[in-house]
Amino acid sequence: MDTKTNAYLLGGPLDGSTREAQSALHEVELDGMIHRYVRTTKQHGDETVYNYDGMVAPDGGEPGVEDPAARVASPKADAEGHGGTH
Repeated sequence: MDTKTNAYLLGGPLDGSTREAQSALHEVELDGMIHRYVRTTKQHGDETVYNYDGMVAPDGGEPGVEDPAARVASPKADAEGHGGTH
């Protein structure tokens, strides 16, 4: 069961900021790219620490860079209707 939690983001472009997260994977779209943060078991005060896990394009891989069919699914991108192949 996913619940809302105060997330302390560690690393990446939002390093040191606090956001509300609703699952173990927290995704934020910045400048057309999705930045992923993953929940840890560590605490920063009353906040749960989320480690930066990298950046993905909303539509998945780009031909010549990576295989679009092998992209790691982004729940945020999928919910927003970006068309990667699965």
